[in-house]
Amino acid sequence: MILAELFPYAHVLYNVLMAVYAITVLGTIGVVIGENRNPVKSLAWVTVLLLLPAVGLVLYFFFGRSLKSVHMISRKDQRRLRAYTDPEPARIDDLHLSDISHQQIRLAKSLAGAPYYVGNHIDIFTSGQEKFDALKRDMLDAKSYIHLQYYIFENDVIGHEMRDLLVQKASEGVEVRVIYDHVGSFTINAAFFQRMRREGVDAHAFLRITFTQLANRLNWRNHRKLVVIDGSIGYIGGMNIADRYVTGSKNMTAWRDTHLRITGPAVAGLEFTFAVDWNFMKRGLLSLPVPANDAKAVNPGNDVVQVLASGPMGQWSNISFAFLKAIADAKKCVYIQTPYFLPSDALLKALQSSALSGVDVRLMLPRKTDSRLLRLAAGSFLKECLTAGIKIYFYEPTMMHAKAVIVDDDFATTGSTNFDFRSFEHNFECNVLVYSKEFNQRMKAIFLADQRQCTRIILSHWRRRPLLVKAAESVLRLMSPIL
Repeated sequence: MILAELFPYAHVLYNVLMAVYAITVLGTIGVVIGENRNPVKSLAWVTVLLLLPAVGLVLYFFFGRSLKSVHMISRKDQRRLRAYTDPEPARIDDLHLSDISHQQIRLAKSLAGAPYYVGNHIDIFTSGQEKFDALKRDMLDAKSYIHLQYYIFENDVIGHEMRDLLVQKASEGVEVRVIYDHVGSFTINAAFFQRMRREGVDAHAFLRITFTQLANRLNWRNHRKLVVIDGSIGYIGGMNIADRYVTGSKNMTAWRDTHLRITGPAVAGLEFTFAVDWNFMKRGLLSLPVPANDAKAVNPGNDVVQVLASGPMGQWSNISFAFLKAIADAKKCVYIQTPYFLPSDALLKALQSSALSGVDVRLMLPRKTDSRLLRLAAGSFLKECLTAGIKIYFYEPTMMHAKAVIVDDDFATTGSTNFDFRSFEHNFECNVLVYSKEFNQRMKAIFLADQRQCTRIILSHWRRRPLLVKAAESVLRLMSPIL
């Protein structure tokens, strides 16, 4: 009554606002349905929007929208980059690999146009100290350029050492380009990167977050971790630039992770991935030819490698598809290491069906974790895995941050991709697919060495978890697509 006296048209304004609100909710539901996503995911969004419209709208604008119609690079520019980075054509059937590996190579080519590179040498690092020592040596030897991309830079000892080394190389005339994720490196103060730029390092944030772009960019992060030095040496894996991989964090010793050093033609694939991201950031099209033949001559190898990038803008969920086919085609074994386990329904069923058909499926997760929420959400999937015969191991010494899938005798993949919804659907990721009996054996040996420091989880014990923990796991499982 008082409001009506002060503002005689209050009821009219109220009705108009409610109409706009209703139209917005219904319009958003129409967009969700029109995107033709997974029916379960679409139904979940529609339910939230109908039952909790205000909350649902906020969540949808931050976490629900799709980028499938956005292109990271034009087809013309993509062809120009491929001209520099594609190897000379070779027949897939001439590769001394299994028929299943031939199919896997064709799949990655169909998904992302990923070339396969023959004659590579790969060093595997499971220690942060060894990886950073090798990387710093290679960077010190750089003569032409350094392209470096990491999800996280920390303002710590390793962070300062890497920054100072990049600045030093820039002062020597080496072209230094750096991509860092704005959210991943959000805790670092602006002066850290400002000094880089002031000293000649071309450093830029991927999808920089501003208030006006918060909803458009918050949910999509560049999780890749790769380096290319002079076109002849490449690094890719799971380690960020942070002390925790060397000296540990909180109550944990140095994190256990996997990173690769690659020499040979496959470095061109890493170069292509970096160049696409650089172009997407409106920094121009890189056109640095990769001396693949020289790299091969310096350090010859026998590994066949594909570099497979994935992200929310692609038509397909590239790395998820690659994982799915590898697991479904497994005849002997599937070994998985991942810090976070939130599988899609398709991948969960692939793991279960492989185990039920007699394949030795092993899953290694950290006992100690940096995210209690993600650990609880993952717990809801483990009973289904154990029931199907999947062997589950909790790594005890420290945080297990490695990301690896090892299948049968001649296939393994590692990189930045976690076995979870975020990596498969929302993050920009990059993995190498390696087709090599020797590399597969080395990765298996590392897995089995880690397994000796694990506790195997038994179904009868897992069922005895407290009821409150089970309830929390079930609730958080509903949120797993956005965690």
